[in-house]
Order: sequence, then structure tokens, then C-alpha cells
Amino acid sequence: MADLLCSESSAEESASAARQPHFPAKAKSVIYLHMVGAPSQLDLFDDKPMLRQYHNQPCPPEVTKGRDFAFIGKTSTLAGSPWKFRRCGQSGQSLSELLPELGTVADELAVIRSIHNDEINHAPAQMFLHSGFGRGGRPSLGSWVTYGLGSENADLPGYVVLVSGPKGGAGTSLWSTGFLPSVYQGIQFRSEGDPVLFLSSPEGHSRNDRRRVLDAISKLNQERLEATGDPEIETRISQYEMSYRMQASVPELMDITGETKQTLEDYGAEPGKASFANSCLLARRLVERGVRLVELYDADWDHHNNLEKRLSAKCGETDRPIAALIRDLKQRGLLQDTLVVFGSEFGRTPLNQGATNGKGLTGRDHHKDAYTMWLAGGGVKGGVSFGRTDDFGMDIVENPVHVHDLNATILHLLGLDHERLTYKYQGREFRLTDVHGKVVEEILA
Repeated sequence: MADLLCSESSAEESASAARQPHFPAKAKSVIYLHMVGAPSQLDLFDDKPMLRQYHNQPCPPEVTKGRDFAFIGKTSTLAGSPWKFRRCGQSGQSLSELLPELGTVADELAVIRSIHNDEINHAPAQMFLHSGFGRGGRPSLGSWVTYGLGSENADLPGYVVLVSGPKGGAGTSLWSTGFLPSVYQGIQFRSEGDPVLFLSSPEGHSRNDRRRVLDAISKLNQERLEATGDPEIETRISQYEMSYRMQASVPELMDITGETKQTLEDYGAEPGKASFANSCLLARRLVERGVRLVELYDADWDHHNNLEKRLSAKCGETDRPIAALIRDLKQRGLLQDTLVVFGSEFGRTPLNQGATNGKGLTGRDHHKDAYTMWLAGGGVKGGVSFGRTDDFGMDIVENPVHVHDLNATILHLLGLDHERLTYKYQGREFRLTDVHGKVVEEILA
């Protein structure tokens, strides 16, 4: 009894223990789907008939006046989408034919077609989206969330990262804890080998051996903590203990063979394989176990060339598991408490990149000033469209949403006031949204 009470007391005092939000939350957890490299919103979410009408015509100079692009310069031809769009669900969401499965859950989506970022290149834009700053050193969204709310599962990290394909762009800095205590660091789970690096005991060592080693190390660390007061030593103690518990909890979590045949087929998941489909299924299993924030990074969306073939292939890999994830969460009663976010660091231009010889679509350059993201579940209105771009998809003409606004909204749904969630560092208070950010009330249920 004394041991149990001691463990409970320690958990309550732990930096990673669950904490109360600023106000009643609509979402308990977040699954963030980041398409690394930036998919073309004009070919997936933002239909532009006029752009299609003037395909391969010179772009009017006033459209690009005063604007810089990453690669194509100031002159190019207009590029309409080669794919058809259709109205989906009772809400009539406009989605590309490349997303037939997502269309089946269109009424769950709040689609924001007026997102804008401050950075034009991948790594800075990715860092800006996830940390509110275009350079390294700031805490990521997941770190801020776990700092504010802690975790509801003592045997798993509160912040988990799943990667399909090469990291690319800003890489591991996207789930960095920055200047926050390192206990809030995102932990990458892997599909092959140890799910977490060095999780298993060395060959020839039992779990009891590991326990004795940890007890000895913990005693030494505790003495050092009492002498120095360094909070990172306390983090080290708690993370050693977390790792010990994860030796039992993580292998069970990662083993999807216990899922029904129908569930595996719905996602397109295959046990033992590394894939985006497997990551989506694992994301559901993680939030089911109380993990606070799960980020999925899927690579190879940077389509400067061969866009028609490459975008079709990527949608073929991701459309089915994303729709299955939303259906699965809803069926299990988890969607109302789980916020799903889909997006990227920026969008793509309405201009063709490269010579087309009068036919087709070669590629699209980076476009930070107007693109699309969507949210579902976790207190968001389903079947909503918000924000609008001009007839060419170049500029926002209605309800602009800066990435600071997006992050303020995500925190709000989790019961956190983005202006109150602060951390003092180098003499001043920092927050995820810097000195900006406005909650997008119009998409809230």
C-alpha cells in the first residue's frame, strides 16, 4: 500500500503527469498528419475552373507583381489542374478525384483554404508551422502541448512521432523540445528493429538485471540532483523509468497482428511493414492508450517535376489510410475527443514549373501565401469550408488564417489559452504563437 501511494504521489509531481487545461477541452489528443514537401492544394482541395480555362497561357504580370518564388522567377505560364473535382457528402465539400476515399468522410472535415506561412523554403517553413519560428531552437507544437497538459499514460511518451520515408526538410528539429525541459521531447517510434532506439536489453541481460542497474543509476542521479538542483537530472531519472516501462508497453503497442482482418484491410496496413498506412493505424492505437499528441510525417510531396505521376502515386498511398483513420476513430467513439490535422508547410503555385510543350502539367513551385489544410473531430465543425482564394488561387480574398492562428486554434481545442501557455527563457516569456495568433472561432463546434 505504501509503495502504491508513493508511486501515485510521484506520478502527480512528475513533469509528464497529466495536468488540468486552462478551460474545459473539446479534444484530449491530436493526430497531426504532415505531408513533407507540400502537396498541391490546387490539385487536391482548391478547384479553380478559370485556371483550367487559361491553362498554359502567360500569367498576367499583375498576378505576380512584387512576389518572389523559390525557383521559377517572376514569369511563367498558368497551370490548371488536370484532375476533376466533385462535391462530396451532404456538405458538398469540393475534393479532387485523386481523393475518393477522403470524399466518403467529407462531412467530418473543416477545410481551411486560406492558410498562409511566412517562410518560402521547406525547412524554415516546417519549423515555422510547428514551432512558430523559422529557425531551430524553439519548442515544437507537441512539446508545448505536453508541457501544458502532460500525459495520461505513464507507460508511454506523451508525444510520439511516426515517419514514413526519409525525414527531409527540418528533420528531427520538428519534434524538438527547444528550450523546454527535455522530458517534453517528441519520441520517434520505428517500424523495424527496436521500436525505440536501444529499448531492448543487451543480449544476455534479463529484465531483473536492467532493474538493478536502473536502481543504482537512479540513486546516483538523485544524489546529484540534491547537490545541484539541475532539472535535467530529474528528467533523466524519469526517462530511465519510462524506458523501463516501455520495454513492456511498446512491443505490445507496435504489434498490429491482433487487429481484425477487416481493420487491416480498411487501412491497407501490413504487419511488420513500414508504411504510412501502418502509421495511421498505430496513431489510433496510441491515442486509444492516452498518448497526447501523435505526429505522422510522410515524405516525397515536393513535386517540382513529373507532378501528374508523382501526386497520383502519393495520393494512392495516403488517401485510403487517412479516411480509414477517421472512420475508425468515429466508430470507436474516439473522434469526438481526437483532433485530426492534415497539412503541410506551404502549398504550390498556380504556375507551371518547366516546359510543357503546350500539354499537361510539369510541376509547381512553393507557394506560402495561400494554401489548404483541414481539421476533423475534436470539437471542430464537420462539413465546413472556410476561407477563399482568388480565381487563380494565388492570393487569399476571404478569411485569411495564418499558421499562428491555426496553432492558437489547436491549443484552444485542447483547453489551452495560447496567450497563457508560456515559458520564461533568457529573461522573457515565450509562447508557441509568439505575439500573434487568433482562434478561428468559425470552425469550432
